[in-house]
Amino acid sequence: MIGRISAGWARVELTLAAFLAVSITVLILLNVVTRSIGAALFWVDELAIYAMAWMAFLGASAALHFGHAVAVTILTDTLPSMVRKIAAKLVDLIVLIFALAMLWFCWRWYAPLALIQNGFDVEAFQGATFNFVYAEPTTTLGVPKYWIWSVMWVFSLGATLHSFANLIGQGTEQQDDPS
Repeated sequence: MIGRISAGWARVELTLAAFLAVSITVLILLNVVTRSIGAALFWVDELAIYAMAWMAFLGASAALHFGHAVAVTILTDTLPSMVRKIAAKLVDLIVLIFALAMLWFCWRWYAPLALIQNGFDVEAFQGATFNFVYAEPTTTLGVPKYWIWSVMWVFSLGATLHSFANLIGQGTEQQDDPS
């Protein structure tokens, strides 16, 4: 079941990443056209940058599921089959620990319990925690940056799911492995 959830989530991530890739292309073309006619839309640059960041994080998470992450295999390729499998599980465990740490850091960064304790009053939250994550707007879009930064939550949750599925042998990487 974990493998199916991981596969479904990876498909969602790739679909969103593909949409964002198309959006980036359209935004850059819009930027070229508007600048060439002397009516530049400065928010387009910022939106393209944020779309690129979201695309990269979604793609990186999905790559964990599909086993397409960048890897240096010069050492593991020389190992016997059993040791290679142990090394692969060790890598999956390290990625899972990293993903869980990312979730912990996101929890600390966004501090949802402190926000709730302050009655969702951002100014009271800032005064109590000296955390300004909910106060900073984007430069040209005027959108609160915590919405942009929420990709860290999405990445961390996806990476946790995919690395756990790989660790227990239900990820796509293990099912497609010919060895």
